[in-house]
Amino acid sequence: MLSRTEAPRLLRGSAASCALFAGLLALALFAGSATGQQPVTNQQGAGANGEWISVFLDCASRNCNQNYFRTELPWVNWVRLPEDSDVHMIMTSQATGAGGREYRLDFIGSGDFGYERQLSYLAPPTNTDRETLDEVARTIGVGLLHFATVNGFFDDIAAFQEVSTVLLNGQGPDPKERVVAQEEVDDPWDFWVFRLGGRTELQGEQTRRTQRIDGSFSASRVTPTWKMNFRGNVNYNQREIDLADESTFTDSRTDWGFSHLIAYSLADHWSIGVQGEMRRIVRFNQAFRAEMTPALEYSFFPYEEATRRALTVFYQIGPAYRRYIEQTQFLQTAETRWEQSLEFELSQRQQWGDASISMTGSHFLHDIGLYNVRLGGEIDFRIARGVSINAEGNISWVNDQIYLSAEGATDAEALLNLQQRSQDFNYSLQLGFSFQFGSIYNNVVNNRFSGGGGGWWWFR
Repeated sequence: MLSRTEAPRLLRGSAASCALFAGLLALALFAGSATGQQPVTNQQGAGANGEWISVFLDCASRNCNQNYFRTELPWVNWVRLPEDSDVHMIMTSQATGAGGREYRLDFIGSGDFGYERQLSYLAPPTNTDRETLDEVARTIGVGLLHFATVNGFFDDIAAFQEVSTVLLNGQGPDPKERVVAQEEVDDPWDFWVFRLGGRTELQGEQTRRTQRIDGSFSASRVTPTWKMNFRGNVNYNQREIDLADESTFTDSRTDWGFSHLIAYSLADHWSIGVQGEMRRIVRFNQAFRAEMTPALEYSFFPYEEATRRALTVFYQIGPAYRRYIEQTQFLQTAETRWEQSLEFELSQRQQWGDASISMTGSHFLHDIGLYNVRLGGEIDFRIARGVSINAEGNISWVNDQIYLSAEGATDAEALLNLQQRSQDFNYSLQLGFSFQFGSIYNNVVNNRFSGGGGGWWWFR
């Protein structure tokens, strides 16, 4: 994170420039209120060698609007390949307790530029998309201006002042808009956030009809010490399908659920909590399910680094009660069973790409032979200039389906995937690659015919 004390060292020779740069750094630290910004018309962002600063945007976040950033920061040369950049910028984000979003921007020098800094912007939940984009773009500009200044990309103070004026634009941070600590305000809601939602859907044609009604609610409270989430939902789904023998297949079902998570920050790398749920799941032959499972998590890296890298171990154990719609293959209509699970997860987002892998194992305590093991992962790896490969896959070994109905699924239920069937394993695998070549310098934004083509010919 940048600090105000760095400004005099970075901008020697002009007291006015130092003061201006300190203001820029304050913008990054406080993430001020969102307002529009005017583009630089002169585009004097060239260094002593006559070249603009070249930036590769590596984004795994919402609001990755590259066209918008190109328009608002035209003094930057946006390149398509990391090998052609002066600075590799990684943009990630995570949800905040109030329903907003924290954007983290890592600026990493490429080639001979030994540089690494991080800035962040906290978007309040009341922001519009435009307000968030404006402030993310301005925070990007602050970080790139710092990089350009440190590495000599401004050969005269006039170019620096022009870019600086656009970023500041007389819009200092409003302290009332930043995210505040609990002791700084009198919050009548005590950091609780509530949401209600619903949806109805009708689809059909001459031979089939579908009706669906969904409702949901949530309540959450997040502080540096506690994390509490409560969620509920109800879903009604009805299908009618006219068959060849002039009969009609009808399936109506109502599922509902309530779940909660309460977690406590025990230490820098430790967290404890409890998860629970009550649920009705017709597809899994469960008229009612209830469970309460204490859990423990250890993070090998600091939790603050989770958007860039994470290695966690998660363990939980507890009882689960199930009341079944139909008698199970083990001749049970209701039962309470204890089970435990252990999960390892590793994820990385670096200049070479992204990768994550997780492994989860669980089993019932009364019979260790009733188990479930899942291994999954994904990778997006740049193997050469303009060439990257990506893969995603998972496989599960399943031997814990104690809920299966003794009668099994009918043909119609099997075809429509309405009833879970016995299986020993399941898997999925996706492989892909991309190869890009051509001009690496193209900062032009042309929005004409943005929706042209439209795929109209598919139905001709």
